[in-house]
Amino acid sequence: MAVAGLISVESAFGPAETAERLASAINAKGLRLFARVDHAAGAASVGLELRPTVVFIFGNPKGGTPLMQAAQTAGIDLPLKALVWQDERGKTWLSYNSPAWLAERHAIGAEANTALGAITAALEALAKAATGA
Repeated sequence: MAVAGLISVESAFGPAETAERLASAINAKGLRLFARVDHAAGAASVGLELRPTVVFIFGNPKGGTPLMQAAQTAGIDLPLKALVWQDERGKTWLSYNSPAWLAERHAIGAEANTALGAITAALEALAKAATGA
């Protein structure tokens, strides 16, 4: 399941519990949850099936603004996103864009290293809290 720039962590919990744990962790870190998009519910609303697939859009201007100051195009990838999804074998995953990949994608230089380090640590902590990994 290697996708360039994507970090995927297997969850010890089912999709609903992983999603709730992620929402709680986002809140506990003082981040703002801008949206929670349930793609499976959207598919069901038009008569289609999709395994559990929920994207969370969240962040904090203190973290993201330095990236956009370095390269405004980073705004297309911000706020941060995390995807809770279930694969065809019934395993639950949490996936998110690697901050290093985002920096490379937008040619963000060393001026944003502190912000990138903080974002990396925050995403790792959120993934651990949500998945139990």
